[in-house]
Amino acid sequence: MAKKVVATLRDKSALKSFAKVIKAVKSPVTGAYTFKEEMVAVDQIQEALK
Repeated sequence: MAKKVVATLRDKSALKSFAKVIKAVKSPVTGAYTFKEEMVAVDQIQEALK
């Protein structure tokens, strides 16, 4: 059974919350999907998904 993991990290010096964003990106050459992971500040999640 697959599990969904949501990670939230806090930077204690800046008190900024971060989240791990995973995007599925389709390769133009093969048509296969790959996954791109990045850590993004919570207030910038919508910009990272565009």
